[in-house]
Parts: sequence; C-alpha cells; structure tokens
Amino acid sequence: MTTEEDVTAQGLAQAESTKAMEVGRGVIAKVGPVIVNMLRSVGNRPVMLVADENTWQAAGATVQGYLEAEDGVTVIDPMIFPGKPTLYASYDHCVEIKERLTAGGALGIAIGSGTLNDLTKLASGELDQPYAVVATAASMDGYTGFGAPMTRDGLKITMPCPAPHTVIFDLDVAADAPRPMAASGYGDLSAKIPAGADWMYADAVGVDPIHPLAWKLVQGGVREALSRPTELAAGVPEAYEGLCSGLVMSGLAMQVARGTRPASGAEHYFSHLWELNHLGAELDPPLSHGFKVAIGTLAMTAFHERFLLRDISALDIDAVVATWPSWDAIEADIRNTMSGPLIDKGINETREKYVDADGLRARVEKLVAAWPTLRERVSGQLMPVKELQRMLAEAGAPSRPEDIGLTAEDVRETFPRAMYYRSRYTVLDVAREIGLFEEIKEEVFAPGVLWN
Repeated sequence: MTTEEDVTAQGLAQAESTKAMEVGRGVIAKVGPVIVNMLRSVGNRPVMLVADENTWQAAGATVQGYLEAEDGVTVIDPMIFPGKPTLYASYDHCVEIKERLTAGGALGIAIGSGTLNDLTKLASGELDQPYAVVATAASMDGYTGFGAPMTRDGLKITMPCPAPHTVIFDLDVAADAPRPMAASGYGDLSAKIPAGADWMYADAVGVDPIHPLAWKLVQGGVREALSRPTELAAGVPEAYEGLCSGLVMSGLAMQVARGTRPASGAEHYFSHLWELNHLGAELDPPLSHGFKVAIGTLAMTAFHERFLLRDISALDIDAVVATWPSWDAIEADIRNTMSGPLIDKGINETREKYVDADGLRARVEKLVAAWPTLRERVSGQLMPVKELQRMLAEAGAPSRPEDIGLTAEDVRETFPRAMYYRSRYTVLDVAREIGLFEEIKEEVFAPGVLWN
C-alpha cells in the first residue's frame, strides 16, 4: 500500500526543481540544516533573506537567527521591503533582488507567500541558481510551482523560472497569519475538486491522459485538507496541516506533470478573466487569487452537477456531428464573445482544441462508450455544490459573487469567455461539442441551484 510519505518522496524524486520539503509544527527550527543541504548542491555560498516588514516579524528574524547559529552558513544583510503599501509582483522589484543577490554572491531565501516567493523565484531563475522559501501563510498553491506571475511594462504575464529547491512550511507560522490568507488558500485548494473532474473528461476522450503520480499528489489528500473549515477560520494550527500540505503538493504535481493541468481547470479561467478586468485591484491588499477562484469553483461545480444529470450514453452521435459548427462559425462567436486582446487569444487557444466533424465523432464515441464508468468516477470526484459553498463560507472564503464585488449575471457572462480562454479541454468543451453548453449554463443560475 502506497503511503502519503511514499507519494511525496516519489514527487520530490520526479520534480524538476524542488528536492526538499518540510511541512509541520515547529519545522522552522530545521531551517539551518535544511539550508545547509541546499548549499551542498551549489558549493558554499552566502544566503540572503528577502522579506517585507510583516513577514520579517512573522518568521524572518527567527530564520535569520537560526541560520546565523548554523555552522557553515554565511548570512548577509537581509532585503526587507516596507509592509505598507502592499508589495506588488512588479519586475522592477525582481531586478532589485537580483542586483542584491549578485552583489553578495548569495542565494535567496524568500520569507513570505505569493509575491515575495514569486519575486525571489524569478530573480533566482534569471541568475540560474536555486533558492528556498519559508512560507508564512497558507494563501495559495504557488510555493512549489514553476513560473512567476509578474507585472512588466504595464502587462501582467507569467515569466518562466524554476520552482524552489527547498520549501519550509511551519504550521504555527501559517496559523498566525491574517485569517483571510488561509481563506484564500482554502479557495485555491477547493478548485482541485472540479479541476480533477475536468481532467477525467479530457482523459476519457483521449485529449489529456491523467498522470497517475500527479493525480495522487493533488487529489490524494484534498478532501481531508478541506474537511476542517471552521478550525482553519479559528486559527487552530493542527487544522492547517492538510491545507498547507495540499497547497505544496499541488505545485509539486505541476512539476511532475510538466504543466498546470493537475492544479487547475475551467474554474481558474474565471479568476484569470476577472483579474484581467482588474477586479479588486484597487483594494489594499488586492482581492486575492484564491477568493476569485472560490467563486469560479462554485460555478464550475454546479455546471458539473447539471452535466451529470444527462444520459450521455443515449446521445444521438449522428445528430451531434451534423450540427457541429465550422471553424469559421466558432471564430465568429469568439469575436462576438471576447473583447480587445482576448479576441486573438481566444481564437488561438480554441483553435488548438477544435476538431472537424470526423474528429468530433471520434471524441463523442469515446465519451458515450465511457459514460457509465465516467459518470460514476466524476460523481465520486465532485462534492455537492451546496456543501462546498457552506464549507467555503465557514473557512471565511467567498461563497457568493457579491462577496467579491460581482453579480450572478457577471458570473453567467464569464462562462463562454472561460470556455474560449484556454486550449485546455474541460467539461465546458464537452458540453459545447454535444450541444448542451447553453442549456446547462442557464440551469446553473436557475432558482435553487446555487445563488438564486
């Protein structure tokens, strides 16, 4: 029987960059020997902590003390950003970090969560050297992910760079962080439920086979990690173990699978689209990624539920193929649905997953043949949307569109844009291909289903 420790060990062995991970109560005390192990891979180099005033108080000073007491570790002066206003992942900050690391010949140790991790990650990646992160909040699943979302020349893009070599995630530190940060991480982790269902559909029709180890890393403990929302909201350290582990495993799975499929499906595209519209950007701190993902997760879970009510095994395949629109018709719809730069993105992304009538027939035949088993698997993967909505609310995460400044109509209008946003194949594509997309989308917003 494969244990959780075995799966984690396999993940670390197959991960591109992350080779050491400590998650638990009091593990911050292990930072000295853990960093020594990282230094052995590159020779005896100094280290420099990168923090802001808040994370320095939360963990930075403690980490600095442990490292200074460790034989064989040279610590140069830390780089500490102001605590207010909120630090943004702007490329000019990455350049500042890179210059300080270069001047000191040092490896970076990020002390923080999303932004500080991303800035140190990109700076280290551009210097072609490893780095470590000491996590201070269970706020997102990007700790062990590759790439760094960054604002550069006025545009927000994800810049390529390796994941950290070493991750230290102390549950007591995480539990002391502001409550909304754990609620954000809870929202991000809840997305793995519908994302896993999306992957099942892509696997069933032969578009994107499930990677067994990546699946275990993400899905193996996600239900347990989501099972204690009220204790998370109360700051009980023991309740953070599943959440923190789940967030770190998510990034590890992305490394193993060499892509983001294990950690996200259509629910994330709602968040991405809202971020492009600068939803909540005027707030300080800005509206978190996990909060937006929470609403996308509920919308997609409801869509999955409605889809499962259909008897796909009785589908008239000839009728489906006969009504399949040409690429020209799809492109015209994208132009009517998207706006600005998203038009070209939608066309390019959707073109990748579009198939002609023969290709559609092959996909639908696989779907129909797999349906009895697939329906059972997807049903077992999902959580009832009303239950998930309740759990998100108990964790302090958004559970209604109004919680993030949207209306139900805003979410409804996002569905077709989410379908066209990425080439990744999801249940939205399945529904579109068999002619059920509009019907199911409207059902999501019918009285009693979710928000009405």
